[in-house]
Amino acid sequence: MERVCVIGAGSSGIASCQVLNARGIPFDCFEKGSEVGGNWRYMNDNGMSSAYWSLFINTSRDLMAYSTFPMPSEYPDFPHHTQIAHYFDAYVDHFGFREHIRFRTEVTRVEQHAGGGWDVTTSDGETRRYGAVMVANGHHWDARWPGFPGELDGPVVHSHDYKAAEGYEDRNVLVVGFGNSAMDIACETSRVSKMTYLSVRRGAHVLPKYLKGRPVDELNTPFTSRLPLGFQRAVYSRMLRKLQGRMTDYGLPEPDHKLAEAHPTISAEVLNRIVHGRVKPKPDVERLEGDRVRFVDGSVEPIDRIVYCTGYRITFPFFDPDLLDAPENHVDLFRRVVPPRLPGLYFIGLLQPLGAIMPLAEAQSEWVADLLQGRALLPSADRMRAAIRREDERMSKRYVTSARHTIQVDFYDYLRTLARERRRRRGHPVAALAADRSHELRVGTPA
Repeated sequence: MERVCVIGAGSSGIASCQVLNARGIPFDCFEKGSEVGGNWRYMNDNGMSSAYWSLFINTSRDLMAYSTFPMPSEYPDFPHHTQIAHYFDAYVDHFGFREHIRFRTEVTRVEQHAGGGWDVTTSDGETRRYGAVMVANGHHWDARWPGFPGELDGPVVHSHDYKAAEGYEDRNVLVVGFGNSAMDIACETSRVSKMTYLSVRRGAHVLPKYLKGRPVDELNTPFTSRLPLGFQRAVYSRMLRKLQGRMTDYGLPEPDHKLAEAHPTISAEVLNRIVHGRVKPKPDVERLEGDRVRFVDGSVEPIDRIVYCTGYRITFPFFDPDLLDAPENHVDLFRRVVPPRLPGLYFIGLLQPLGAIMPLAEAQSEWVADLLQGRALLPSADRMRAAIRREDERMSKRYVTSARHTIQVDFYDYLRTLARERRRRRGHPVAALAADRSHELRVGTPA
């Protein structure tokens, strides 16, 4: 068995390590920082964590956990990032593969070797050859900034670099964005600011963390995920309307899409902060004007500080862009894992699920291990490219056009897809692909 390189020891990378270790597949994992946990390690010395001190998970404890290692039952339904970091440490030590992780070692270059395999160069100056590379470098670290005209006199940061509300006391704060980080940061700064303004370019459906006394993501189950999307949407929309009314009741714009046509915004607090007068919704920014900001509706507000919660770019600094790039956050990957023209290269956790990434990264790693051990097969490159096109078309019809939705998947549908790929055996690829095409014609499911 040829040795495998795993890039990154975040939540996806350590899932790959656990699977490879359990299968007896030799591997090395390279991690730029000194600890595991990636994005969930607050103040990670690899410089790639976007965690802020008040961060709690927005997918529930049991759905976020790896299938092989449940989270402690004493954890709350939505644990704090410190608890998640402890969980990752316990996971690595329980399965005993920490010695395979080379900390403080950054992968600086990955190149195809002419004779097969991959040459991996690291920051210690060494180049090692591997039969396969599993890329798990994450996609929440390379900040995407908006291009508003003008300048602000005060500090401007991206949510990636926001850590706590210190320094925002008695200031007029503008938070730009309507995703989960924007909701958390707007709520947190509103407790100390003179006023926190929330600039929203496009309306969205805000989901509470609890619905009917349960974590909202637990309402989606393997059974309910098979129900028609229209039926699920009608049921959830009715429950949300009864619970919290319309978004316009809070001064927020009417969503320009139906429920489950965009990645959900989950917050148990932001609507309360709005009705308490501590968060004030505003439309998109038109321009920055020194000590104030002008919005597209013509209104102007005094602003001392801005936090841009405007997402991230998908980048791979260790690849030559001619080999592999992600223009507009799009990468052609079969089942979100395999680039058809680059054998031996696999991507783990490069997806945005309606649900948690960790169990999906674990399932992806199991599939890759099957491929490495010859227990499963890939279809031809042409068939993989055809499947990618169909998947892209399906998702473009399902979700609003946005860089946020280029790697979107539906949690249980995707797990079923990977399970089918693991059953693809020698001599049966055509039948498996026919089943895949039938699946791809089905609509997805909301969380």
